[in-house]
Amino acid sequence: MNIAIVYYSMYGHIQVMAEAAAEAARQVPGVTANVYRVPETLPDEVLGKMGALEAVKAQANVPLATPEVLAAADGILFGTPTRFGNMTGQMRQFLDSTGGLWAKGALIGKPAGVFSSSGTQHGGQESTILTFIPTLLHQGMVVVGLPYSFQGQMGVDEVMGGSPYGASTIAGGDGSRKPSARDLDGVRFQARHLAEIAKKLAA
Repeated sequence: MNIAIVYYSMYGHIQVMAEAAAEAARQVPGVTANVYRVPETLPDEVLGKMGALEAVKAQANVPLATPEVLAAADGILFGTPTRFGNMTGQMRQFLDSTGGLWAKGALIGKPAGVFSSSGTQHGGQESTILTFIPTLLHQGMVVVGLPYSFQGQMGVDEVMGGSPYGASTIAGGDGSRKPSARDLDGVRFQARHLAEIAKKLAA
């Protein structure tokens, strides 16, 4: 079974979660997992003004996602930061390039999930995932969230991401907060859950 982790990350938070997800998916017997980044659409000048150029350049060794990557995968976990309660423009542009897959029904029946990040605890993590899901359904995919069997999303003892819709993290207003251990546990759980469902569907 081949699981693709397809992400966009401007400051590195989602990249960290993507790598943790791939590591966890590989723990499921018979599963391979690879990480891909969607193409950057902003020029270096703009990224520099946003203080993101260094973090984006550091991801240059991560293979680029293509529609063919999605077609070859048995399951896909997408990661995107929040932009005004929605996915980033970079992720949207990539998904808009998959019309050929839709025309062929190439993604129908494949499990897919989404994880996200936002600057604040209520900065749109859940709405980003929820507004991502219609694209998955239009492609005929089977949506996989983060069930409450992941106990890490329960309780109020710390600021944390995670919801039934998918794993998430909080970056902080200045981006200085890194994904917490609990946030990383959440995306690991979601990745394993998706990989196990992909195996069941294939059987």
